[in-house]
Amino acid sequence: MAVGSAHPSFQGRIGRTVAESEPWFEEHPHAPPGAPNVVFVLLDDTGFAQFGCFGSDIDTPHIDALAANRLQFTNFHVAPLCSPTRASLLTGRAQHAVGMRSVSNFQTGFPHQLGHITNHAATIAEVLRDEGYATFCTGKWHLAPTENSSAAGPFDQWPLGRGFDRFYGFLEGETDQFFPELVTDNHPIDPPARPEDGYHLSEDLVDQMLQMISNSKGVRPDRPFFAYVPFGATHAPHQAPPEYLAKYRGRYDEGWDVVRQRWYDRQIKMGVIPPHTVLAPLNPGVKPWDALSANEQKLACRLQEAFAAFLDHTDDQIGRFVAGLEHLGQFDNTIFIVMADNGASQEGGPTGVMHEFKFFNGLAESIDEVVERLDDIGGPNSHTNYPWGWAQCGNSPFRWYKQNTHEGGVHVPMVVHWPAGIAADQRGTKRSQFVNVSDVTPTLYELLGVTPPETYRGLVQLPVTGNSFASVLADPDAQATNTLQYFENSGSRALVAFGNGIWWKAVVRHLPDDDFDTEPWELFDLGADPSECNDLAADQPERLEELIGLWWSEAERNGVLPLDDRSGMLLFGARLRENSPHPPSRRYVYRPPLSRIPMGASPSAGGNLFDLTARVSRGAGDEGVIWATGTAGAGVSVFVQNERLVVDYNAFADRTVVESTIEVPEGDCELSMRLRRTDRAGGVIELAVDGQPAGTAELPYIMWMISSVGSSIGHDHGSTVSEHYDGSFPFAGTLHDVEINLSARTEADVAATARAEMARQ
Repeated sequence: MAVGSAHPSFQGRIGRTVAESEPWFEEHPHAPPGAPNVVFVLLDDTGFAQFGCFGSDIDTPHIDALAANRLQFTNFHVAPLCSPTRASLLTGRAQHAVGMRSVSNFQTGFPHQLGHITNHAATIAEVLRDEGYATFCTGKWHLAPTENSSAAGPFDQWPLGRGFDRFYGFLEGETDQFFPELVTDNHPIDPPARPEDGYHLSEDLVDQMLQMISNSKGVRPDRPFFAYVPFGATHAPHQAPPEYLAKYRGRYDEGWDVVRQRWYDRQIKMGVIPPHTVLAPLNPGVKPWDALSANEQKLACRLQEAFAAFLDHTDDQIGRFVAGLEHLGQFDNTIFIVMADNGASQEGGPTGVMHEFKFFNGLAESIDEVVERLDDIGGPNSHTNYPWGWAQCGNSPFRWYKQNTHEGGVHVPMVVHWPAGIAADQRGTKRSQFVNVSDVTPTLYELLGVTPPETYRGLVQLPVTGNSFASVLADPDAQATNTLQYFENSGSRALVAFGNGIWWKAVVRHLPDDDFDTEPWELFDLGADPSECNDLAADQPERLEELIGLWWSEAERNGVLPLDDRSGMLLFGARLRENSPHPPSRRYVYRPPLSRIPMGASPSAGGNLFDLTARVSRGAGDEGVIWATGTAGAGVSVFVQNERLVVDYNAFADRTVVESTIEVPEGDCELSMRLRRTDRAGGVIELAVDGQPAGTAELPYIMWMISSVGSSIGHDHGSTVSEHYDGSFPFAGTLHDVEINLSARTEADVAATARAEMARQ
């Protein structure tokens, strides 16, 4: 007699005994035999010309070897910012349609800016995992709301929530390469070593990825993998080991005019750009090299050297990754793609910056003083970015930069390597067909024979709108499959459209408060004028109007609207509300033990009014950090040392240290500090022990934006804020709680935050 089953998915037969029953084993999805592995290597803020095989003199032999052994794409386009490019890459859809028109640091209440990828757009990791792939990610994520990037979560938009089996890296827009804010899977961790031990994040990321792949292939050699390696490089801060920095000393003393011409000449000679391409004139704000002072030249050269060293070092890590795959016997049948997420960054300003956050606070750096610290550039005590002149050199031959929809912001390098799938006679060939980042994942789906699901986890999926360019891999003369592509960032817009044998581009560089309806568009024939130097708008107004109308049509179809050029003053500040990390009361209470709290979820110590109260119990000699935020470059630390309460207010190495006039008693006590503004620039720190006034110190300057590194409770995470202790200096007594109360933020506070956040992307 048959017996029913309590498991609706069971497809066998259950009788009274095993002899009367038929077992059934669930089969998990499995990729077909011989299915290739897939690797995405993504570099950050890397311009079109900066790989050696795309024109530069920076040593990138491993990327160059990949290009020489298979395909080099010279007409590849992305979004002007990192999060939108990443969202489009991982979904095969328009970035606005999937909820990522800008960086993930904020939400606007509109579908095109969710701060994460909508769940109605499954990532390639989610799709391939359901096809039987192992899925791994090491590096920069920046696709989850940053206020949700703490150990409190929620974790649904972290990598493991979006299809990756394993993750090791960082969640926000940038991190220090020597003191990274690391996460493994769904929890924060400390870096495994310090810079004095030879630690650098890029090396760590490759080590971790190779370990993940080795673990998977060692036990399940039948299972292919998808590996996503989005390096923090070459985003600021530009940091590299000392031997790489030394290698480039003096390399760029000729200046950006000479170097850019040389790179451009190499691009022509190598066939990276057509021979009729014009080298664009210097962007507004970029001075001819000879117009710079001697010290401006010294600083600019050293900043470019740090960038070159950073890229060179990253290339060596890519080489180690390739060697590791070869050692595992996995390289030949791996679709290995190297690309950049947007053009070279303009966030270093006209002269470059020694300390980005000083720049964000509106504090002009004295070039004459900065050159006294040139040897710090590129090392653990620096947070630098190069000037516009070197950024434009990196974007050669184009105009403008990251954040702009002109070619300098969206035209970047890509290399595709797959010996098992791309014929040997195509080695070292180039592809000049127009390709967009949204086309990459549809190409992979076609090559792998995968059909993206119409529903995923019960949710109807948006259509995959990218265009597969699989045909282009086999045939250098194949027609481009993407002939209509929009671009948009904060009101800057562009449209590339092919018609009657001409690749047209309409583009407008929008500035805040410009009128969307009347601001002037430019028109270019990209075939004749790849570097956008000959504006045809006045000659062909009807053509331009047609393309503008088509842009609006594409904008509506892809969820671009409403256009939103609001400054970060309105968007980057914490959104105060109940049931969030940022309560409307602006009162934050923390009870240890706590992991570090990233900036997106931390109370901001910049501004007018800042109160901290800590309840502790301590014995004689118990000391350590109560609360700290920031780094050795800039931060605030509150700690007990030598029986006194101490505050070190580190304003970009200009330190104000105040020590309590009375000792901290043994047993239970309450320690507090108050920061009050006395004028627009300065203020005063007041200390109290058990409510009794215990000392004050005048602050000549109050930082509006301190750092990209958030709060540590009961220790000092990462780069040490104060010179008065070493390491994390954990509090040895019992820290019961820390209460922080913030004042309402002024427009100046939020504006400073906005400037900093945009430059971190």
